[in-house]
Parts: sequence; C-alpha cells; structure tokens
Amino acid sequence: MLDFNIDDFAPDPAWDTAVLDWEARVLEGKSLIPDLPLFDAVADKALRIFKRLKVPDLLGTPTFGEVCDDWVLDFVRVIFGSYDPELKRRMLREFFLLVPKKNGKSAISAGIIVTAAIMNERPQAELLLIAPTQKIAGIAFKTALGIIALDDDLTKLFKPQTHQKQITHRVTEAVIMILSADGDVVTGSKGAYILVDETHVLGSKAKAPDIFIELRGGLKSRPEGFFLQITTQSKDRPTGQFEKELQTARAVRDGELKLPMLAVLYELPQEMVEKEEWKDPATWSLINPNLGRSVHLQDLINDLKKAEREGPEALALFASQHLNVEVGIGIKSGRWVGVDYWEKAGRAIDLDRIIETSEVCVVGVDGGGLDDLLGFFVLGRHAKTKVWQGWGKAWADRDVLKLRQSIAPELETLAEADELTLVDNLEEEAIPEIVEICMMLKTAGVLPEEDGIGMDPEGVAKIVDALIDAGFAIEDIRAISQGYKLNAAIKAAPVKLKNGSMVHCNQRIMAWCVGNAKTEARGNAVIVTKAQSGTAKIDPLMALFNCVQLMSWNPQPPKSANLDDFLANPVMVA
Repeated sequence: MLDFNIDDFAPDPAWDTAVLDWEARVLEGKSLIPDLPLFDAVADKALRIFKRLKVPDLLGTPTFGEVCDDWVLDFVRVIFGSYDPELKRRMLREFFLLVPKKNGKSAISAGIIVTAAIMNERPQAELLLIAPTQKIAGIAFKTALGIIALDDDLTKLFKPQTHQKQITHRVTEAVIMILSADGDVVTGSKGAYILVDETHVLGSKAKAPDIFIELRGGLKSRPEGFFLQITTQSKDRPTGQFEKELQTARAVRDGELKLPMLAVLYELPQEMVEKEEWKDPATWSLINPNLGRSVHLQDLINDLKKAEREGPEALALFASQHLNVEVGIGIKSGRWVGVDYWEKAGRAIDLDRIIETSEVCVVGVDGGGLDDLLGFFVLGRHAKTKVWQGWGKAWADRDVLKLRQSIAPELETLAEADELTLVDNLEEEAIPEIVEICMMLKTAGVLPEEDGIGMDPEGVAKIVDALIDAGFAIEDIRAISQGYKLNAAIKAAPVKLKNGSMVHCNQRIMAWCVGNAKTEARGNAVIVTKAQSGTAKIDPLMALFNCVQLMSWNPQPPKSANLDDFLANPVMVA
C-alpha cells in the first residue's frame, strides 16, 4: 500500500483561484480573475497571437485585440500563462466561463482554440470542439476557418479539411476537430485541448456524465492541455452534469474546493436575484461584460418588455439567457399558480417531525406505469397551529431512465437525494414501502379512522390489496376522482401556500414536479393533467392534490389518540 498524505497533492497555494470577494467585484465592475503567478513570457506570446487574429463575422473583420474588452484578454492570458514551459505542464487544468448570451462566446472559443493550435508543442495533438449538436459545434469551427482564411501566414500554416470538419497544422500535425454529443465519437478521445461550448445543453443529456469522464480521462496523460467550458445559464433549473459542473465552479470560486481550475462566473449576488433586481437595466452591465460591443442595452430592454408581455415562460428564458439568472422552479406558460408560492412555503422539517407534531395525517397516492412515477404524499395537520405540512416521495422502475432519457439526469439526481427510489419491480419493492409508511402513521395514532388514504382509482388495485392484507379496512381508503373533480384541491393549495397555512419539507422532487405542472381550463374548472405536462413528471404533486382533497373534509384523529401531553408542550412549525 502506498504511503502518502493527500494534502501533499493539493494545488500550489500560489495558484489558488478562489475569489471570495466576487460579489463586491461584480458590483464594482472589477475583474473576476484573481492575481496569479503567470508565466509572463508564455502569456504575452499567446496574447499577441490572439489579439492579431481577425474576427471573420464582423464588419471590416477587425482583430480580437481591437474588439475585445479587457475581461477577454485577461481570461486568455490566464489560460495560456498558466503553462510552465520548463516543466511542460499547466498549473491550471480547467477553466469555466459562465457569461450571458451575445457576449461573443463562439468567437472567443474559436480564437482560443486557434491560438492553442499555434502555441501547441505536442506532435499530432487533438484540439476538440465539443458541443451538444453538430450545429452548435459547427459555429466555433466555422469561425476558426474564417480566422485562418483572413491571415496569409495562417493559411500557409494550416490545412483546412472542411469535409472532415478538421483543420490540420502542417508542421506539428495537430488537428482541430469537431466532436458532438449526437454520436459516440467522444469515446476514446485523446484531446489535449478541449473546448466545451454550451455546457448547459450538453450537460443535461443523459449520457453527459460518461462524455465528461471520457474527455477528462484523455486529458490526464497530456499535462500541457486544458479543459475549457464556455456556457450561458440553463434555460430551466440546472440539472444533470451541468448542475454538477456549475456547483463545482462555484465551490472553487468561493474557496470551498481547491482544484487547479479557474471559474469566472458573470452572475448577480443571490440577494439581488431574490429581490428581482435583475429587472433593472442599471444592473445589466454588471453581468454582460460586452454590453455596448456585441450586445446592446436597447435591444435587451426591448426583449424584456416583450418577455413581460408574453408571460412567465418568456421572462424566465430572457433572464436565464441574457442575465444568467438561475431558474429555481422552472416557470412555464400555463403553469399551476401554486408555483409562485412554493419556494417560500418550504420549511426545515421532515416526515418524522410531521408525524410528531400533527394531530392527524392523510396519505395521497398516484400510480404510474413503467415509464412513469409512483407518487406518494403525506399531509399532516399541526396539532396546535392547524398548519398543513407535507412530505413527498416517488418510486420508478429503472426502465424509465431509458424510456424517458430527457429527464433521466434529474431522476438520477433525485435518487441520489433519496427522494426517488429506482426499483426493478414496482409491485415487489415500492408497494411494501408504501404500506410500511401507512402502517407507521396508523401506529403513531395520526391516521384517521376513515378516508385516511386517497388515491387515483386507476391502476392502484395492487396497492389496495396490499393495504387490505396489512390490516387496513376498505373504509380507510378513498378513491379520489381526478380531472375537473380535483378543481377544488388545485385551487385551494395555492391559497394556503400563499397565506402560510400549508408548508412543506422543501424537497427537490416536489419543486421539480410543481415546476412541471401545467394547467388547462375545463369549463369553469382548472385541471392539472399528465397529458398537459408532457414527459416531465408530476405524480407526487397529484398525490398532494389527493391529500388536499382528503384534508379539506376535516378528518379527525382516531378516538384513541391522546394529544394532551403534546398540546401542553407543542413543537411549533419553523
């Protein structure tokens, strides 16, 4: 067994990239890049090369040096200036740039990759342009071709092979090439310089974790190489691999994680986001470093006015793409109105606390098939305050990861959080757990003597049979009619969320389902249906509605329940 101290392998403190005062820097318009002991000779050479390259899609084809602001030049200088020419290795291996749309991402990407091809010393090195689709990857590649075509020296130095989507350095035989996540071409890659464009799209794909493992694996044997991600914020709540990459970048920036990585994130402080100060055009220059160059204030103002008129979905899209505002609950058009009050109703409670503090609890179940979730919800009525307090869970057959690949990353994240259980057999693994929780409520004396368990009557026969076998009476189980007959529950829940008379455990699975829910008018009723919500899942939310319906009938605790001791010393809801 090797004898070593893991701390001996920590990054050199001189190359610590944490920016603890990043919020102040954003507000003051200062650089988000910390002072680092760059290798000036390498940094200056790379910057001279980058600045002389011409931007092919701008009028007059000016150079990058003429059109780029200092933030771009500083970023380029750090990427290349972190290379130690004596040790032949890069002190910073990864770079993460989060910058809003229209701030020149594709042009900057192309300029960096061409500069890397010129600076590269490794024979037959691979310089990879990775994107979620061939079309997105092709944007940076086309710009790289244009850069080379506008410079006589570069035309002699590089050999474009457009039919193969490659550009070859005639001396080192290094190759700039496109790889997209559309196929399996990333497998076995040996990229020395890797540029991932629009991580927020690529990272949400089901196979993204495998792609990133492959890319980073190939880079390990190339100490001079780098892994660069340039992206905007996600159009919906971050999920999958993108969420992990974003969390890592923030942890490095905030000093919580020490890695040989530089994270530059143009985003507003959380307090400003919560107060919706991003709607004030005066804040836009703080996180749009190219404002006045490639993106213009009047255009953004016009886009905001249009988005506000079109509704929450358009507004969320505008905020995430142009202002890097992270979407908490994915606000959609036709959304269930409860989404507006859901986050503020979250509390630091769990199922055990709900059972402990409630005089009565009801259960909601919403069944599903192999490509669906089996939703479950417990709603308790606080013994002293009468506040309704809820907790949800779901189960799913593992095949759903294949049948619903678009949401597989989120489902896997929920499984890691123990809010979703993936099983091989729903009847043998999920139903016994549902029965166990119901029995726990009955034993605790909080399940009403009648109508304590409500469920969609469709597809729940096995659950009913299991409950009867466990000793529950048929009177304990109530069929809850769906569709327009759930209208009262669908409308009542938002009112109670807003006025604080209903709270929840602040679970990710419920926030996801609430964000997925879409409504439609049916006569005088408003309904939430799975058909309206598409492939995104809402089953635990439907189970919540079943609970709201039961609780609205004012269920009473079993006559044997003795709450005198509890009422004398109640545990209040936070």
